[in-house]
Order: sequence, then C-alpha cells, then structure tokens
Amino acid sequence: MTDTPPALWDVHVIEFARSRQQRMAGLIHGAPPDEVHDLPFSFVLARSTDKVLLCDTGFMREGSGEAMSIKFDVPFWISPLRMLAEMGVTADDVTDIVLSHAHFDHMGSIGRFPKARLHIQKREILSWHEAIALPREFGFLTEIINPDDLRNAFDAAVEHRLNLVDGDVDDLLPGLHVRLGEGHTMGQQFIIIETARGRLVISGDCVYSHRNICGHNHSGVYVPLTNAIGAAWDQLKTIDRINKAIKGDLDRLVILHDAERWKGWPVVKEIDGFRIVKAA
Repeated sequence: MTDTPPALWDVHVIEFARSRQQRMAGLIHGAPPDEVHDLPFSFVLARSTDKVLLCDTGFMREGSGEAMSIKFDVPFWISPLRMLAEMGVTADDVTDIVLSHAHFDHMGSIGRFPKARLHIQKREILSWHEAIALPREFGFLTEIINPDDLRNAFDAAVEHRLNLVDGDVDDLLPGLHVRLGEGHTMGQQFIIIETARGRLVISGDCVYSHRNICGHNHSGVYVPLTNAIGAAWDQLKTIDRINKAIKGDLDRLVILHDAERWKGWPVVKEIDGFRIVKAA
C-alpha cells in the first residue's frame, strides 16, 4: 500500500493595489531611511481539482474601505473582483478563503464572497475583539483594523461559514497546511501549499522582504518588522519557521507586499499596470 500523494495546487499571485512612496524603514528594522517604494498589495488565487481558494482577499475602495485606503495612502487600486474575472473566476466560484490575518488590506473583500468558507486563526479574531474593546488610549493596536471586516466575519459565522483554526493544522484542505505565525499580529498564520514544483509558503505579513530572512546585505541575521504589534521575539521565531519551511530557498516564498513585484516569475497578465504572476 502506498501513501496517497498530496493534492497539487495551481498558484497565482494577484496584485490589486499599490501604496504611494512607502518608506521601507516603516516596515522592516534597519532599512535605509531614504528607501521608498510604491509598495504592491496582493492576494493569492490557488486552484485544485475541486477547490477555488483565495489566500487573503484584498479590499474594496468603497465606504470604510475607501476611508482606510486614504488613511494609509493607497491611491492605486483595481477591484480584486475584476482581477479574478481576468482569471475566469467569479465571486461565487470561490469555495474557500484562508486569511493570513485581519488587517483591512488582507480581508477587506470577504463580504463579496457569499459562498466561501473562511479559515482564520481563532487567536486572530478573538484578539482583535479584545483590542477594540480596550480604552481609546490603546488605539495604536487597531489602526489597521476595519471593524466592518470583523462584522463581515461575524456574519459568516452566523451562516456557519467561519472556521476558527486553532494553531498549526496539516491538510486544512488537501495539500494545504497552516502554521501559526505570531508577531505582526497576535494570531497571524502563514500557509504552506503543495504544488507541481514543490511546497510554497505564502507569508501573509510575517515577512515583508527577503531581507527579513537573509538579513541586510545578506548577513544571515533575521530582521524583525517595524510594522507589528507583537514582540520581536515572536517575529523572529516565525521568520525562522518560514525559513525552515522553504529550506532556505527564497524562490519558494510568496511575499504579498514584494517590492520587487515577484521578480523572475512569469507575468500571466497585466491589467492597468497591475500584475498577475504564476508562482506554480
């Protein structure tokens, strides 16, 4: 008797927004103070034989989502739904959404996918409810949270479409595994996905740059985030877990805010300047 091979996923990274002149020093410790980028925002479309999955969803520029994009100076945007349509995917086609964390730019579109089952760490959801309930003096913690996104997640819970993940899980879906990755937020998770070219890791915001792993000037010393509410201790342990998961091969790492815009991966389409690249 032989082991059943893992399900294999077809994986694309979909860019949908860019911030204006983002200072990298505001994201990772030790970045040059004059280094700025129109930083890309993205999510992942993954398809298997019977599933259409999103890893994060992007956000919509309307209502509170528009207010958040203005607050964080993200003027360049295209609808995530339009980008999915370019790949032949409608909102109703999406069966599952794995959310890395609850920041507005990662889960701001969940209300547009009424049939999808949402998978998020229980610690992530509950920690934000606790943080929002704190006195206003603690507002720094929740600056990047849009309460309307948490309301949409609650609606999904009422409809029995919200799966609260508790820590590391293998085969959350066949060939897709999640790992708790505390640091950037209290309950972030990163995703390991089986593909035809081997395992890929989708970092969420556990990693903003290759430098988080390889160090400044390739020193080999892990670099923590500056944009985080968790401890540097937890961040570096998470970065180490990611490095071990990719076995040091940075080509197996999907960075959602990759300033190099997924250099070296084939561009499948470019719509109004926004890229869809094939990761596997």
